Amino acid sequence: MITVDKAKLIIEKYVNILDIEKIELKNSENRVLAKDILANFPSPLFDNSAMDGFAVRSSDLLGATPKSPIELELIGISSAGSPTDIIIRKGQCVQCMTGAKIPEGADSIIMVENTSGFDNNIVQFFSETLIGNNVRRKGEEVKKGTTLILKGTRITPSEIGILATFGYGSVSVYKRPKIAIFGTGDELVEPGNDLDHGQIYNSNLYVFSELVKKSGSELIIKKVIKDDKDSLKSFLNTALEECNIIISSGGVSMGKHDYVRDVFIELGVKEQFWKVTQKPGKPLFFGTRNSTLIFGLPGNPVSSYIGFMIWVWPVLIQMMGESEDLSVTAILKEKFPLEKQKHRYLFGKAWYEENTLVCKPTTKLGSHMLSSSKNANCIIEASKGDNYLESGTRVQINLLPWKIIK
Repeated sequence: MITVDKAKLIIEKYVNILDIEKIELKNSENRVLAKDILANFPSPLFDNSAMDGFAVRSSDLLGATPKSPIELELIGISSAGSPTDIIIRKGQCVQCMTGAKIPEGADSIIMVENTSGFDNNIVQFFSETLIGNNVRRKGEEVKKGTTLILKGTRITPSEIGILATFGYGSVSVYKRPKIAIFGTGDELVEPGNDLDHGQIYNSNLYVFSELVKKSGSELIIKKVIKDDKDSLKSFLNTALEECNIIISSGGVSMGKHDYVRDVFIELGVKEQFWKVTQKPGKPLFFGTRNSTLIFGLPGNPVSSYIGFMIWVWPVLIQMMGESEDLSVTAILKEKFPLEKQKHRYLFGKAWYEENTLVCKPTTKLGSHMLSSSKNANCIIEASKGDNYLESGTRVQINLLPWKIIK
């Protein structure tokens, strides 16, 4: 049995960033950028109008008031997508719509509300204006060559909008890890079916499937395998050839039918460690075969869920080149129960009080009590010790990235 810190160091040695591929922008959501994205032109691309109104020379409207309007000749229209090549001279104006290019000679935009309107060739102006009023200057938002999005950023709708704005129809991203997940046990039944005596529903693989999806990885194989070594060997032979990571739920402890670890070793998987001084999830298995990583997680629902987030999730993120760190510190608002010889993990709730991040652990401590995750937005952890960590102690928490902290 090894410590949590030593186990993490061992895993880290075997994690490599995956290769790069180019994909279409429309398929890029939740992927991780493999190259910095640069602005290949300034934004705005040209001086344009921030309002519907008229492009004018500000000097032509000196002294204009509602009682003493100044009249200018309307000589054309500039609209978004249809710019005009007209040059504005003294005593002239051009109707200019929002986003339209500012005609040469103009230095300001007057809102239509401060004029007599769009209906006549002679326009009355009821106010003065300043140079640059309601004008979006070329490059005022982004200069050409500016780094828009950094390599290692996960693509969300915001990034997609920026990429599309700057004309990127395709992007370079890291490949997604290919994942196999499986559970073992004659007692496992798919949700939607009736339970017989001694049976339980297969909840862990549904949790794993969603976590794989949220990480941005690709689920290749998902299967419940009965307590039969030959079936398990057949499944694992395929998974070891096709997948970057294999994750098991159950079968790695000391029970009569817990032979997942034995089968891994029979198939040439090198055991890097088995059993970690942690609670929940002591019988954690980690092995390797060639470039494939194998995680054997316990079958209890809380153990498997927490085990996935603490041990598997960081590996998936790292393989895709993402640099996000979900580990932060917070102040306990309630006692945290310690284990004398084990590192302790518990689902918890984190929130802000006067700009300080605080947290409290779940009161449901059993490794079978999956309801402890329902209102959780983090996993709180603490090193071994006696009794409790008192309220007011600073602790490490691991954020659940799809949950909100308020």
